[in-house]
Amino acid sequence: MAMEKVVDDATTSTTKSPEEIINLFKTKKIDKDWSFAECKPSDTGKWTHNYHRYPAKFIPQLVEKLIDDYISQEEAHINDPFMGCGTTIVTAISRGFKVSGTDINKIAYLITKVKSTPIDPKYLNKKIEQLLNRLKFLKESQAILFDDKIEPLIPQKHIDRINYWFTEENKNELGIILRVIYNEEDETIRNFFLVAFSHVLKNCSIWLQGSTKPTRDLKKNAAKPYDALQRQLRKMQKGNEAFYKVVPTKVRENLNQYLKIEVGDARNQPVSDETADLVITSSPYVTSYEYADLHQLSTIWLDLADDLTEYKKEFIGTSYKKYENKRLRSLIAKDIVSKMSKKSKKIAKEIEAFFIDMEEVFDESYRILKQGGRCCYVIGNTKLKGVDILNAEVFAESLQYSGFKFDRLIKREIPSKILPQRRDEKTGRFANNHEANSEAYPIEYIVVGLKE
Repeated sequence: MAMEKVVDDATTSTTKSPEEIINLFKTKKIDKDWSFAECKPSDTGKWTHNYHRYPAKFIPQLVEKLIDDYISQEEAHINDPFMGCGTTIVTAISRGFKVSGTDINKIAYLITKVKSTPIDPKYLNKKIEQLLNRLKFLKESQAILFDDKIEPLIPQKHIDRINYWFTEENKNELGIILRVIYNEEDETIRNFFLVAFSHVLKNCSIWLQGSTKPTRDLKKNAAKPYDALQRQLRKMQKGNEAFYKVVPTKVRENLNQYLKIEVGDARNQPVSDETADLVITSSPYVTSYEYADLHQLSTIWLDLADDLTEYKKEFIGTSYKKYENKRLRSLIAKDIVSKMSKKSKKIAKEIEAFFIDMEEVFDESYRILKQGGRCCYVIGNTKLKGVDILNAEVFAESLQYSGFKFDRLIKREIPSKILPQRRDEKTGRFANNHEANSEAYPIEYIVVGLKE
C-alpha cells in the first residue's frame, strides 16, 4: 500500500521501523512557514485566546494551518483529547465546525468552555457593569471597610493553602468578589466571571511573578483584587466581542450541537466511533509541568478538588504515575526507559507510564476518526539526566501500533516568546534562564497519523 504524497516531506513507505523513524527525524529540515515568528501577541491572543494564562500553550495560527491543510468540507468534526485552555476548540468553533475534547484539569475545562462560548456583547457588557458596580465599594475603601452585607466566600477546606498564598486583606477581598460572582444566576455569565477571577489570582497572591513553580515571594506587592478583576474583565469583554463576530450564526444559536467537551481522561473521548475528521492536540510532556500544581490557586479557590495530591495522580505526564501490569509497544520508548533505568529507576518508571498512557490515547484517536481522518500531535523532545527523551519519535512509532500510517512530519522552530526555552538537565523541570543549563524545546514536531 503506497503512502500518498503530501506537502512538507511526507513519509514514503507503508510502515517505518524504529531506525527509519530516528533517521527521518535526524535528517528532517525545519519547515520555516510553521514557526509563525511574524505573529505578534495581539495575533496569538486574538478573540478569546487571551482570557487566561496557561503554560506552554500552542498558538491558534498552528491550528488554523492544520485545518486549512486537512479540512476542505464545510461541515467537519475536530477533536482535542488534551484541550488545555482550548486553542483547538476555539479555533474550530470560529470556523463553524463541531468540536469535542477532554481535559482532566477542571480549571482547563472551565477556561475552554468560557473561551469557546460567544456571548451577545450588549448582554455581557450589561452584566459586567452590574458586577463591577456591586463591587466598586472595594475600590473606594481606603482600608478594610467591607460591606457588612457581603460575607467573604473562602473555601474552608483549603484555608491553610489560601493563607499560605494570600495576605489577609486580599483573601477577604477575593472572598467578597467570589461571593458576588456566585450570586449571578446566569451560568454562562457566572462562568465568564469565574475565569476572570481565576486569572487574577496569581497576580493577587504572593506567588513569585513569572515562576512556573509554586514559589512564594514574601516581598511581592500583590495586585488589588478589584483593580485586577476590572482590568481582566475589560480585556475579556473586547475579546468576546471580536469572537462573537467571527463565529457563524448557526453555531451561536445552537452551541450545544457544536460543542461537546468534558472533564475527563484523554483515553476516553465523548465521541462515537469513526465520527471525527481531524484530531489536533498538544499532549503533556513527560515529567515537565505539574499542571495541578500550576493551577492550584484556582483549584483551591473554586474548590475543584478535595485532595490536591490525589487530584495530581489523575494527570497524564505526572511524576505520580507508574505501572507494573502494562507493557510498552514502542521499541524506541523501551530503549529510552532502559537508558534511564541506569540513571534513575524512579524516573524510568514515570517515563514508561507516560508512553503507555499515550499509546492508549493514540488507540482512542484511531477509534473516533473516520477513514481518511488524521491525528496531529504537537510534541517536542528533551533531555533528562543526560538521556535523550525522544517523545516525537516515540509518538511516530506508536501511532503505527495503533493502526495509523505515519503520514507526515513537520519540524517547527518555537519562537522564544511562545514557550520557555530553558530547563534544568538534572530535574527536567523548567527553570528561570539564569538557573537553567539546557535548552528546553528549541524546536518541536507535529507528528501526523493517517487512518486509511
